[in-house]
Amino acid sequence: MKMQKLTSFLLLFMAAFSSYGQIGGERVFEFLNVPNNARLSALGGTNITSGWDDLTQLSSNPALINQNWEKQAAISYLGYFADINSTSVSYAENIKQTGTWAFNLTYFNYGKVDSYDDQGAYLGEVSAKDYALSVGYAMQFGAFSAGATAKVVVSDLAAYQASGLLFDLGGGFKHPEKDMTFGLAIKNIGFLFSEFDENRNSRLPLDVQLGFTYKPEFMPLRFSLTTKNTVRDDLVYFEASNDPFGGSNEPGIGEEIFRRLVIGTEFLISPNFQLRLGYNHLLRQELKLENATGGAGLSFGFMFKVKRFEFAYSRALYHVAGGSNTFQLVVNTSELLKKNTND
Repeated sequence: MKMQKLTSFLLLFMAAFSSYGQIGGERVFEFLNVPNNARLSALGGTNITSGWDDLTQLSSNPALINQNWEKQAAISYLGYFADINSTSVSYAENIKQTGTWAFNLTYFNYGKVDSYDDQGAYLGEVSAKDYALSVGYAMQFGAFSAGATAKVVVSDLAAYQASGLLFDLGGGFKHPEKDMTFGLAIKNIGFLFSEFDENRNSRLPLDVQLGFTYKPEFMPLRFSLTTKNTVRDDLVYFEASNDPFGGSNEPGIGEEIFRRLVIGTEFLISPNFQLRLGYNHLLRQELKLENATGGAGLSFGFMFKVKRFEFAYSRALYHVAGGSNTFQLVVNTSELLKKNTND
């Protein structure tokens, strides 16, 4: 079958770069689990409770949508491995009397790949890409909020395509007096319009996440703890032991728990400047080498504001071979228009 070798390569490649490391490969649209903004990347790759003022957090938890996002526009650029890159564009607007709606377009570009048939004949270059178009809305009920996001998702891998309609459901509780937030997000439920192969029975990257963010009153720090992969029982990959005395390499309950936790810390140096730090134990365990970690699982970044512009950068370490870099710009278009009008 023509291009079979290419398809196998692409699918294996997708599994290898996904955030699940060795446990990927059975689900479509894994690119949705790659952080598409600077805050998320810096805080360990998963966070659903930090970012009430951050438009780009639409992809994390739709319950965070609020009127402070109105007329904000953001663009994020992710430089990944092997010249893979992703661009994400977000915008929020108040539509008549319905409230604030948030929109996002995320585009993953895997570049060009040489194509060969099953006889080894060169067929030319082909492209591979993924993209998702999202729209989200939330409602507030006092200290509680609930939101939903609808996403049209497409994967285009050479001659093979898959598409679907997915939904994120989110809830949040923001303490009326303390800087404390609890969150729940049900990610990527929905159905497929089309499959890569009619004989393939792919699963969606469904996940249920719980989160908690807290800032002590007299400390310039904000701490976050997020659980992910709560509906999966195949998180821990290990090889059977050959120990004749009955020893086992199977990780214990502690490892099962910690691989589902992501820790993030924000250093609130001033309203216009922040430092961010994160740790993802699953990434560390799946992508480190036996004799070197390369900082796998660690991430860091910063944010600073200059007048009407907000800049952010993050770096996530995955392997001794390197990591990813995310650059982000957020603009308050309403203030920008006022400035131009006054001029």
